Amino acid sequence: MSEHVLRELDEVIRQRKEHFEEGSYTCYLFEKGLDKILKKCGEECAEMLIAAKNGDPRELAMEIGDLVYHVLVLMQEQNLPLEAVEEVLRERSAKSGNLKTFHQVDKNS
Repeated sequence: MSEHVLRELDEVIRQRKEHFEEGSYTCYLFEKGLDKILKKCGEECAEMLIAAKNGDPRELAMEIGDLVYHVLVLMQEQNLPLEAVEEVLRERSAKSGNLKTFHQVDKNS
């Protein structure tokens, strides 16, 4: 893999969706469907949070990697191209001073 690792991984996942490969974990996820993919995304998110709390950078990097992989599988399952997310990120990075003002809630009422 090169500097475009996300794009390359996304392409491998797309190929697995289109062409079943025996023994492929990615194919297994597609075969099980959306509920399984969502469950794995949730599990990996929780594991990432725990790794962050534990303060081990290597563990955190590994859990973020797992989460990103499962999110890419979800994106392919939903036919959402990586480019769509990249465009949203580009738009957001172009904004400056976009801190949202949060509504103050009176907890005494």
